[in-house]
Formats: sequence, structure tokens, C-alpha cells
Amino acid sequence: MSFSQALSGLRAAADNLGVVGNNIANAQTVGFKSSGIQFSDVYADSQGGLGTRVAAIVQNFNEGNLETTNRSLDLAVTGNGFFRFSQNNEVMYSRNGQLTMTNEGYLINASGARLTGYSADAAVGSQPEQLRIPSGGLQANPTNEILASFNMDARSPIIDRATVPFNLNDPDTYHYANTVTVYDSLGNSSSAQMYFTKVADNEWQVRLARDGELAPETGTVEFDSNGILAATNGLDDFTFNPGGGADQMNVAMNVAGTTQFANEFELNNLQQNGYTSGTLVRVAIEEDGSIVGTYTNEQSQVLGTVALASFRNMEGLRAVGDNSWLETADSGPAIIGLAGEGQFGNIASGVVEQSNVDLTQELVALIMAQRNYQANAQSIKTQDEVLQATVNLR
Repeated sequence: MSFSQALSGLRAAADNLGVVGNNIANAQTVGFKSSGIQFSDVYADSQGGLGTRVAAIVQNFNEGNLETTNRSLDLAVTGNGFFRFSQNNEVMYSRNGQLTMTNEGYLINASGARLTGYSADAAVGSQPEQLRIPSGGLQANPTNEILASFNMDARSPIIDRATVPFNLNDPDTYHYANTVTVYDSLGNSSSAQMYFTKVADNEWQVRLARDGELAPETGTVEFDSNGILAATNGLDDFTFNPGGGADQMNVAMNVAGTTQFANEFELNNLQQNGYTSGTLVRVAIEEDGSIVGTYTNEQSQVLGTVALASFRNMEGLRAVGDNSWLETADSGPAIIGLAGEGQFGNIASGVVEQSNVDLTQELVALIMAQRNYQANAQSIKTQDEVLQATVNLR
């Protein structure tokens, strides 16, 4: 027995205490991955054992539990993927998805590293770039299509246009009317009125007006003998001149699904594709990593996509603090992809991944490490007493 064996045991026990203590200290750290220590004995060919040494400190990349925060920029990966960040020309990877947005529109973590991915107009699969949310508003989109689905009452009497010309101000010259809000190229809203008149068996005339301005075009809708839509004519280009610097409006009507049965007139669906301009009020990230902006005009638009990374050997990653890792030769190069693909997993929004530290297990490990330390200290004390007894021999 020698002091060196006991000293190696003390050092190993102290290292073990440090690893366990670090795990316990980070039990509440979002995205933290616990570590475990591995030991090996030390032998020499001509001697007995020379003690012990730390063979490796291994990270445990098992997933932690998810904690709900209801904050749209709190993210977690449910799978083996990592968020990819860049800072000072260095790329790092993390499981901590607690993000904030800078004044410039970058999504950053607590250390200021910027989340990477693909902008809305970038090709997915290219080199990820720092994601930046556009600060500008959403441009107005003029209405160019109205989607409408009705039931026309087959019992309606025929109105002969040869004797009763259409007059939008005279309800006796048409059977039904409905209104939808439309938008010009400047985002100005106005009311579009649709008028339907039965002009022959199974045939209805369609007229469209905007704020009392009647479009010059006339369309028709035809049904078969079963009341099913058979044909439409002239519905693809109703024109208006809104003035005020706005472009001419060219509006098509899509009446797919419209029927003619002997029931009351019924509106089944009425939509249009225009909207006024809007400013960004909220950013959310979907399960597939899509970054969706919501605007004051109640429109949503995909602004980019979050990239994820995975590794052949996660345990080979090198921890650099701030819940981040760097790739190494042992981990292999990062494999870049999107949420929902293969091993990357999905992205959960409004939640964070808790530390995967098992406090009960770590407290037991702490007691064992402490006992081990005490035993090695006792070994040194015993050796000291033996040497002292030898010195005292006469």
C-alpha cells in the first residue's frame, strides 16, 4: 500500500463530487444535459495496482421533460435535433430554445447567439443563415378573386331581360344579392355586391358592383337537370376603376359548389383574397419550424424556417457553456435538416425542455462519492499511522 493509490482515489472522488455537484447545480437549467464519470484502474507490469484514474466524463443526452410557458418564443425539440446558433463566426448547437427578438429582428438566446435557418425566399437545404424577422409591414393585396358558394332556389320565376333590364337599385330586377368587402391595390376597402337573376331554366345571370359602380361585364351560371353546377361563363374578369391612385381592379368569381335545388336561397361560403396593409404584431413558430408572422390586418405569413442539426455521435460534442456544444471529430459533422424529418424531431412552441438531471439519483451519487472520498482519506490516515509506528520502532 502506498500514498499514491489513496491520493489517486481522493482525486477521483473529488472529480466525481465535482461532476455530481455540477449536475445538481443545473437541475433547473433549461436544456441542460447531465454528465456521468467513468473510472479505470491503473496497473504496472511489475507491480500491483497503482490506484485509479478518471477514464471519461460522459454526457447523457436523454430528453428532459417539457415545461409549459405559453410564451411563443420558448421552443423545445422533441427528438434528437439541436437548435443551430451562430456568433462571432462560430457555430454552436443547443437544446435551449428560450429566444428573444432584437430590435434588428434577429432571434437570439441568452448569450446573444443568433438562431439560424432559412429565410422565406431561401432554398431549404442550402447553408443556413442567421434568421431575421422583417421589420416592415405586410403590403396590401388587392382582391382578384371572390369564392362564393350558394344554393339558388329552383322555384324562382324567370325574369326576362328583354322586358326587365337589370337595375341594381331595383330589387324586382333580380332574385338575390349579397355583399363582401374587397380591397384595391392601396388597401382601401369597399363593398362588392353580387346579384343573381334566374333568366332561363337552369340558367342564372350574375352581375357584380362595387360601392354602387356596376361592372360592365355580365356572367352566367348554368346547372344540369339535377341542380348541379354544369358551366360558368364570363365570371373570370369583372373590372372596376377605384380611382385615388389605385390600379384597376380585375375580379374573378369562383362559384364552385353552388347548387340549384328547390330550397330557399342559402349562402354556404363567401370569401375573397384581398386585404389591407398591416404591421407585425406577433411571431410564432410552428411544429415544422415555420416562423409565422401575424399582422394587424389578421393576415399571417411565413417569414422563415428554423434549421435543426443532428449528429452521428452526440456524446462526442464538446460542451462550451451556456447550454451549448461544438461539433468535434468524435461527434462527426452536423447533419442539417428541418423539424419533422427523420431523426430531427419536431419543434414545440410555448414550452421549454427541462434539465434531464434526476435529483434523487444525483443525491444518492453524492452520498456515494462522499463516502468514497472519506474512505480514501481514511486510507491515507491509516498509512500515516503505519509509517509512524515504523519510525517509532527501536
